[in-house]
Amino acid sequence: MTVIRRTLPAPVRHRHWPLCRRCSGIALDLGSARTRAWIAGRGMVLDVPTVTFPGTGAIHPIQRGTIVDTPGTARMLERLLGHRLPRIGRPLVVVTAPVLDGLAFRTEARTAVEILRPRAVVTVPGARAVALAAGADHIRPLLVVDIGAHLTEVVLLVDGAVTDARRTALGTADLTDGTPPGDITAAVTDMVTAMLRQDRTSLTRTALRRGVLLAGGGALRPDITRDLPGSLGCPVTQVPSPHTAAVRGAAGLLASAHHHPSDNGTL
Repeated sequence: MTVIRRTLPAPVRHRHWPLCRRCSGIALDLGSARTRAWIAGRGMVLDVPTVTFPGTGAIHPIQRGTIVDTPGTARMLERLLGHRLPRIGRPLVVVTAPVLDGLAFRTEARTAVEILRPRAVVTVPGARAVALAAGADHIRPLLVVDIGAHLTEVVLLVDGAVTDARRTALGTADLTDGTPPGDITAAVTDMVTAMLRQDRTSLTRTALRRGVLLAGGGALRPDITRDLPGSLGCPVTQVPSPHTAAVRGAAGLLASAHHHPSDNGTL
C-alpha cells in the first residue's frame, strides 16, 4: 500500500460570476471506474463505465485518479454527451477532481471537455463536492473519506477549503484480486492517524470529534466500513447515495450558479 501526501497549494476561494441565466450546465464526475454526468434541468443522465472503444478493444482512459488518455476521454465524452446537449448555447461544465495530483487532472480534464464546446470549465475538489451533496456545515473542520473503485482519499476541509489530504491507490475494485476488505479499512485509519500526528493545530482532532463523512462506492460495503467507527474512535456518517455524491455536489454548484465565470477556474 502506498499512501501519498503532498503540500497543497493555497485554497482558491469562490468568486462571483457574471450573470447568464440562459446558459446550460453539465456536472461531471470522471472516475476511474465510472463516469457520471448531470445536466441542468434534466438531472442524472449518465452513470456508465469509464471506457473507450478505439477499435482495438476496450480502453480505460482514466486510471487510479489520473487521466492517462486525454484524446480517449474526449472521444468518450463526445460519444456519451454530444447528442444530449442543446444545439444553441454553450454549457458551463463543473468537473470534480482528485485533491492530490489535482492540477494535472484538471489540466487534462479541461482539454478533454473542450470537445463539448463549453462556455467555461470549472473544477471542484471531489471532497468539497461530497460535502456540498451532504449539506454539511462548512464552517467547522470536516473530514471526508471517499472510497472509490481504484482510489481512496481522506481530506480535511476547513471553511470549505482543503487544508490536508492523503490518498492511496486502493479501492473496491482491488477486492476482486484478493485484497481483503480490512486492508482498505486499515489504509483509511492509517491516513487519519498520520494526519493527527502531523497536524500542529487542533483542526484534525476537532474534525474527528465531529465525525467522518463517508462517500464513494466503498461506503456501501459493510465489510469495509463496519470497523471504521471503532478504528477511528469517532462517528462515521454515510452520505446519502454515496456513490453519486460527488456529481450531485457538482450539480448543486450548477444549480446555485446563477452567475458563471468568464474564464476557466477552480472552486
